[in-house]
Amino acid sequence: MTDDPAPDREKRPPRRRISLSHKLLFHTVLFVMVTQLAFLVPSIAKFRLQFLEDRLATARAATVLLDSSAWAIVPQSAQDALLRQVDAMAIVLKTGDASRLLAAVAMPPHVDTVVDLREAAPLTATRQAVATLLAFEPRVLRIVGATEDGRALEIVVSDRHLRAAMLTFSIYVLGVSLAISVFAGGFVYFMLNRLFVRPMRRLSEAMVGFSAAPEDTTRIIRPSDRRDEIGVAETELAAMQTALAEQLKQSRHLADLGLAVSKINHDLRNLLASAQLFSDRIGTVADPMVQRFAPKLIATLDRAIDYAQATLAYGRAREPEPNRRLVALAPLAEEVVQSLGLDAHPSVRHELRLPADLEVDADSDQLFRVLLNLCRNAVQAMDGVDDPAIVRRLAIEGDRQGTVVAIRIRDTGPGVPERARQRLFQAFQGSGRPGGTGLGLAIAAEIVRAHGGTIVLLDEPGPGAHFEIVLPDRPASFDRAIRQRAG
Repeated sequence: MTDDPAPDREKRPPRRRISLSHKLLFHTVLFVMVTQLAFLVPSIAKFRLQFLEDRLATARAATVLLDSSAWAIVPQSAQDALLRQVDAMAIVLKTGDASRLLAAVAMPPHVDTVVDLREAAPLTATRQAVATLLAFEPRVLRIVGATEDGRALEIVVSDRHLRAAMLTFSIYVLGVSLAISVFAGGFVYFMLNRLFVRPMRRLSEAMVGFSAAPEDTTRIIRPSDRRDEIGVAETELAAMQTALAEQLKQSRHLADLGLAVSKINHDLRNLLASAQLFSDRIGTVADPMVQRFAPKLIATLDRAIDYAQATLAYGRAREPEPNRRLVALAPLAEEVVQSLGLDAHPSVRHELRLPADLEVDADSDQLFRVLLNLCRNAVQAMDGVDDPAIVRRLAIEGDRQGTVVAIRIRDTGPGVPERARQRLFQAFQGSGRPGGTGLGLAIAAEIVRAHGGTIVLLDEPGPGAHFEIVLPDRPASFDRAIRQRAG
């Protein structure tokens, strides 16, 4: 028996979300801090050069005494004290190619790095500053500068005091940068939070709240007085929520109405079926008056039954998938004619202009319903006027064009009104007759689309309505075609 991992996933605690405000604050402080750090290294390099310039300036002042003749008789202890004041191990004065050691400790150490302040390039100064900070072992530097009279002055110093001063300066700059980052980040965060984050949070909360109960109009967002993009978003969201709430209200109303209509139609269809049986028996009565009105009564009952069946059929979620087979179109059209009673119709003539070998790849029952709905609509449209001089003709045509079969239903009725053409295949909206529901065309369009075809009202000159149905054959399987060719 294997363990089901689904319960373990359900028991996992929800991931903790980081709010947009916290993300904004973090990234603002980080951005300002990185910006400050970008200026830190050049600042440290400049501080290092200034520190060394100060040491040279102190040594330059000391050369006034060291360069005098009296300095030669000064004891070594006094020279060491002066060097400690200058913070140097040796002081050298160069005139041309001649160098003179003015003062030095007993054993001057080996020089590790030479720093020429007369040619302090920014990139070189930055690189040397980083090297000083990363030098954990003591190093000896020879600092080269110029005196006021153009001679060169060199001092030999240890980098420990320089490195300590640079570290102190770096910590100070970092502290100031952090304080500036927090202050600037807080200010930017406050402004962005007020201008963007809070309105966006309000929008998101309005969307979440409305999605929980879209029919509750109290959850529709109330737009603020802002005139920027946020204000436009609030206004558009309120309009969309209002339209959606109204649409949901209408949908629920239509759903309730549709359920009631379906129940009524179900019982009404049974009652009409019983009435139809009685009307058939009445039709056998020899009374001339009965013979005159019985066909109209039977036709009316048939029409009412068809309406009830069409309403119930449309109330289902969707039509079943078509069970496609090769269907001979001429016999199917003849069955439609017989179902409508056109063989004995007193005024409507019918013409079947179909080749005897025309076959269509379709579901025969569904295609029958499509043709029945279209032909019934045509007959009902032509029966609307009791004028024997008016030509009433229904024609069903068809032909094959490669892998496509085109079926056309033409009549000589009044045609489709212009106001009904825009929503011709929408239920309850596409009827062109008073009292019509438009369900027949809606059902026909749904079935044709399920076959991958199209149904259109042709815009052709002449009287009546001309509908065309185009049904393509099913695409052949590549493997099946290869097997058939090989066989």
